[in-house]
Amino acid sequence: MKLYEGEIRNAYTVRSVMVEEAITRRLEALGINEKTEILVLNKKQSGTMIIKVRGTRLALGRRITGGIEVEEARKV
Repeated sequence: MKLYEGEIRNAYTVRSVMVEEAITRRLEALGINEKTEILVLNKKQSGTMIIKVRGTRLALGRRITGGIEVEEARKV
């Protein structure tokens, strides 16, 4: 499933990141790569999300959340 399809308060594990190369490098620098756990803190209908990854909160737009493939890890 795509990250933007995730539900608030659920944790997901990143399976793959399929966005532009420059964005992929930036996400990797922020700690978002394969097998990383992401907690969804908030989301909007537009696909914009606030996530928590490795202790840091990040806001990501629909273009980016649509390129991150995840699987459900656990419910909080």
